[in-house]
Amino acid sequence: MNQWQNFTKGILKENPVLVLVLGMCPTLATTSSAINGLGMGLASTFVLALSNVIISAVRKMVPNIIRIPIFIVIIATFVTIVDMVMHAFVPDLYKALGIFIPLIVVNCMVLGRAEAFASKNNILSSLVDGLGIGIGFTLILTVLGSIREILGAGSIFGYKFIAPTADGILVFILAPGAFLTLGILMALNNLYKNRTSKTTKNS
Repeated sequence: MNQWQNFTKGILKENPVLVLVLGMCPTLATTSSAINGLGMGLASTFVLALSNVIISAVRKMVPNIIRIPIFIVIIATFVTIVDMVMHAFVPDLYKALGIFIPLIVVNCMVLGRAEAFASKNNILSSLVDGLGIGIGFTLILTVLGSIREILGAGSIFGYKFIAPTADGILVFILAPGAFLTLGILMALNNLYKNRTSKTTKNS
């Protein structure tokens, strides 16, 4: 697999949300708006890409019996950096995301890529894999947050495009709206994959 295929697989073919169904807790909890989804996605991408690089670099020096604790320490280091930077420079977003920033440490998407890919591949491939998976995660969180914000609040990235006194469909900002919207996106992705597969077989 070349690096381009390694990068693009995380966007659709192995999208962590739509296909692998990983990181559901932040996906559902932080996507009440587009900016929250984008912020959470970018924070996760930073942690995922850089932790993959370090884990790949030290993989041959880490005894197999303690690899998971070592991976968690490496991931936690980058989560701490993200936490402090967001707290200092984007405090409103930091408050909105709350506990879900520190919880990136135990996000099964991040630890899963460390164990399944970075610990077995070279630094460049691990970086590309982390960026691909992270961008795929960010895209879905941003799309999910945008849909919920548009339908639930009549705004996008905080910009109100309906009358200030008008209300959106409140359910989309609440927890049921997250499940409903994500379910529709998963169904559309499966429909696209099935149609693509049939077209490939017929051609």
